[in-house]
Amino acid sequence: MNKPAIAFIGLGVMGTGMARNLMKNGYTVHAWARHPQKPNVQALKNEGIILHETLQEALKPADVVITIVGYPQDVESLYLQPDGILDHLESGKYAIDMTTSDPELAKTIHEKGRERGIHVLDAPVTGGDAGAKNGTLSILVGGNPEDFETVLSVFEAMGTNIRRFGEAGSGQKAKLANQILISGTMAALAEAWTYAKESGLDLELLYDALKTGAAGSKSMDLYWPRLLKNDKEPGFYVKHFIKDMNLALNQAEKLDLDLPVLEKTRDEYVSLHEDDLGTQALVDYYDPKKK
Repeated sequence: MNKPAIAFIGLGVMGTGMARNLMKNGYTVHAWARHPQKPNVQALKNEGIILHETLQEALKPADVVITIVGYPQDVESLYLQPDGILDHLESGKYAIDMTTSDPELAKTIHEKGRERGIHVLDAPVTGGDAGAKNGTLSILVGGNPEDFETVLSVFEAMGTNIRRFGEAGSGQKAKLANQILISGTMAALAEAWTYAKESGLDLELLYDALKTGAAGSKSMDLYWPRLLKNDKEPGFYVKHFIKDMNLALNQAEKLDLDLPVLEKTRDEYVSLHEDDLGTQALVDYYDPKKK
């Protein structure tokens, strides 16, 4: 496929960087945004993104539509509602949902798309806002192998570690495994931060000492430096992480699995009532001054 025209839906923390990288790689990007006056959307418009007033107008010129929105209900509404994506995308076109969503919903959208001749893939991402900005996301894909190969160059404009895991829904399952890993990592990071801080250690020196050892992690590299600056702004929202953990717990229940670390971390985040902060705000749960 030669440089397909892209319709991009979801210009949030992640989508902004992803859409920008598509443009940098020579793609024509059409977009629809629920809040077009937001500064990041206007910045993208000034850089060359073609902003449309309606979803349907953004879809008309597109060969590939990419969505990355907040919640499964948003995905379901965009794709399956009357007058939604599947009703307006022509047969032979491609739809890629990059939201972290429900594997069963991904399968449903794939099947409904297939009935209309539309090629659907689920392709959630990991790597945070830094990965979206730098074009270094890991992209976890579910869908037909031929469809994956066709749009691989589109993925390569946004990420550097791109893997197909199987048929529809497999990308979502891989992302939930990722979120289970991160839940334990973030809880451990918050506990270590709190212990070191209350012990009077130099937190910057400690990071420099530990980051290349066995305790080092991508999460530590992303979030410890932000905590050093008391920066709790979202690279990834607490509210979206809670959604992801709930999805993983629902899948675990269907498999008759007990995941106590995931469940406890989810409960800790829920108790924060800090939905619009970044996931590094979990340190507030452990802060003795906030008990």
